[in-house]
Amino acid sequence: MSSYRQPGVVLTDRHFTVPLDHTDPGGEQIELFGREAVARGKADDDLPWLVYLEGGPGFGARRFVGTEAWLGRAVEEFRVLLLDQRGTGLSTPANRQTLPLRGGPREQADYLAHFRSDNIVRDCELIRPQLTGGAPWSVLGQSFGGFCAVRYLSAAPEGLKAVLITGGLPSLDAHADDVYRAAYPRIERKVAAHYARYPQDVERVREIAAYLAEHRPESAGHRLTPEGFQSLGIMLGSGNGSHQLHYLLENAFVRTPLGVELSDTFQEAMRTANSFAGHPLYALMHEAIYGQGKEATGWAAERVRAEFPQFDVATALAGDGPVLLTGETIHPWHFDVDPALRPLRETAELLASRTDWPELYDPESLAANQVPVAAAVYHDDMYVDTEHALRTAASIRGLRTWVTNEFEHDGLRAGGPRVLDRLLALVRDDV
Repeated sequence: MSSYRQPGVVLTDRHFTVPLDHTDPGGEQIELFGREAVARGKADDDLPWLVYLEGGPGFGARRFVGTEAWLGRAVEEFRVLLLDQRGTGLSTPANRQTLPLRGGPREQADYLAHFRSDNIVRDCELIRPQLTGGAPWSVLGQSFGGFCAVRYLSAAPEGLKAVLITGGLPSLDAHADDVYRAAYPRIERKVAAHYARYPQDVERVREIAAYLAEHRPESAGHRLTPEGFQSLGIMLGSGNGSHQLHYLLENAFVRTPLGVELSDTFQEAMRTANSFAGHPLYALMHEAIYGQGKEATGWAAERVRAEFPQFDVATALAGDGPVLLTGETIHPWHFDVDPALRPLRETAELLASRTDWPELYDPESLAANQVPVAAAVYHDDMYVDTEHALRTAASIRGLRTWVTNEFEHDGLRAGGPRVLDRLLALVRDDV
């Protein structure tokens, strides 16, 4: 355990050992990493703990510098644990380089089945007494971190003092098909809004998609395809994403001795945006976070997309309509075009066909909830369906919602202290 300073905070690196399978506590162990953050002038104070659960799945906790974003507000009164959930960040990694240590695809899929929110919550409950001496702590869950927080409320409410959720209220019972059936119309609205803001991008997107369909270039081993290009629409789910997408598109082409080509600048930007090298669990486990009961997720985003033919690139290019971008969806072709995912294609297929996912949420426990809970629900959130979120909010006793269209899915980052302030006020009945 080592401590060091950044502007306004003292940081301490903490390492924990937890069972891979919590039903076998004496079996294989994995490591978790968490970074403690506390205000400089309060490093020796007896402060309540706040554990931050990042969105994803598959992302380590944010690497803040000093008191950036919401962290500055949090350390005014909390000792914060920025937890790298299992398989992410500096916790025992799970990627194309490490997963072969488990064996073949079947062994890899069985291993990854332990990397959902149920076991993330069990990890938290094993860590909590080591830090708090047994006292309950507060949880701040962003996006998938909010899904974990709802699981926490279902399975171990005794460990919770308060729960703050931003853009992360899951449906309690929707199948992955239902999630994506609700998502594609939202995505289409976001794309339409982008084209209304930047009408010049309609033709530019058509030109790029047509070029990729004809040439199929590669960048550092990553195959650049029209479908991969469409997935850049995920940027439209953040507050400044539409503007960033526009700037990316304006660098698309360059004139060369051989004619007009897709620029190296654009190809590198597209490759970087589409690469899962830094977060492969996002691709492997994304649909698994919706898996409950005996029905496989079965590449839901790919299957449901067929119900929305307006997203087909070839059809759009054959006509006069705009090429629609997509969003937070994972498809089988991701495991063909991305060198970070290619060796894991069979593992992904096994996870998609799995039919023994445990139930994640307990409606009876949530209906009897005694923990103060507040949730920011971003109206028309591109990533989380508002109707699903509000239905869940109504199912959790005492949960207070803040429904706003001021922010996109990244409101906690973009709104920083103001978002956290509002949620804290709600759980304390100060508003």
